[in-house]
Amino acid sequence: MNKPKVFADFHNADAKGRVRLNCAGTEADIKRQNIVLQDGQLLIIYSEELEAAGVVHYSEEERLWTAVIDWSAIQEVEPVISDART
Repeated sequence: MNKPKVFADFHNADAKGRVRLNCAGTEADIKRQNIVLQDGQLLIIYSEELEAAGVVHYSEEERLWTAVIDWSAIQEVEPVISDART
């Protein structure tokens, strides 16, 4: 089963270490892939050259979606370079 890949800013984490899923790039990925976020849903969270598996969790305190990630399991990946000239 493929997990949807969603952009998130790893620097935008709450006090519990959950990555907030509320930046413009995240919302664009969710909309483009027609994702309906649900508690417990598995995603791949990426940013620049980093990615990690995440589990979606709704934060009642902040009233927004977050992803619980294993900070020790963040992986470096090759950046995808899009060249519009080709």
